Amino acid sequence: MKIARSAKSIVAGLASGATAAVTAVQDGILTPTEGVTIALAVLGAWGITYAVPNKPSAGSSGITSSGL
Repeated sequence: MKIARSAKSIVAGLASGATAAVTAVQDGILTPTEGVTIALAVLGAWGITYAVPNKPSAGSSGITSSGL
């Protein structure tokens, strides 16, 4: 397990959860449905960010960049 890959997913989860939480508590009340939404936002961000690898640098893997 690489620290950079884990750190990237943790930061994405925190950012996603914080965004959902700020939106959820605009009315001053956190309902169970909003809590589930926050939890799913965090879990979804962790899973998607962890599953997608970082793009390797051009010199490290021998793969040339396509210029995109």
